[in-house]
Amino acid sequence: MNISLKVFFENPFWVGVFERNYEGKYEVSRVVFGAEPKDYEVYYFVLNNFRGLKFTRPLEEKEIIKKKINPKRLQRKIKKEVKRATCTKAQNAMQLDLEAKKEERRTFSKLRKKEIEENKFILKQEKKKMKKRGH
Repeated sequence: MNISLKVFFENPFWVGVFERNYEGKYEVSRVVFGAEPKDYEVYYFVLNNFRGLKFTRPLEEKEIIKKKINPKRLQRKIKKEVKRATCTKAQNAMQLDLEAKKEERRTFSKLRKKEIEENKFILKQEKKKMKKRGH
């Protein structure tokens, strides 16, 4: 198992991202610290709260085959990466997890809305029957 923590400033708070690799699975958890945490505060947090962290669903870790890249091409690639917004593997994993949760919420709310509509329809039908009977 390989676990890493990256602490960075994400306006307006300091954020910590825990990354966990285990048996080819990749998981991420995000923690908001607020003010800039000191080393001993981060250490205390890891000791006391690590077990309670909720990690994303595991993603398959694909092996990357490394090729030798021309140094000039590598320089151009690095400049391009620096220019565009930095997006790490951890941020991608968190985004995928967010999308999955959003989709679950959508399907649940659709089912709930449909159920409410069916209940309204049934109540209307019963009301019509009762009215027809003269009650």
